[in-house]
Amino acid sequence: MDQSITLRIAGKEYSLKVQSPEMEQLMRLAAENINQMLAKYDEKFPDKTLLDKLSFVTLNETVALLSTQRKLARASEEVKALQSDIESYLDGIQDD
Repeated sequence: MDQSITLRIAGKEYSLKVQSPEMEQLMRLAAENINQMLAKYDEKFPDKTLLDKLSFVTLNETVALLSTQRKLARASEEVKALQSDIESYLDGIQDD
């Protein structure tokens, strides 16, 4: 069941549909995060356009996403290696 919500990002309102309360919460948090970052860029770069500042926000968030994805991939590989080590250890115990 879709629910309509309105988010304000960079002073503009957007009417959106969400499929769950969890998604609504995530979207509201994301909008708040974007607006906070824009406010910081407004202070640091008052002469830049809104488009420039939104580009900075997008770049910053994408770098963070890619970094998190890499960390997750490394952690997943470590889990696989540990799982293999545990299985080898348990096989060794059973053979004794």
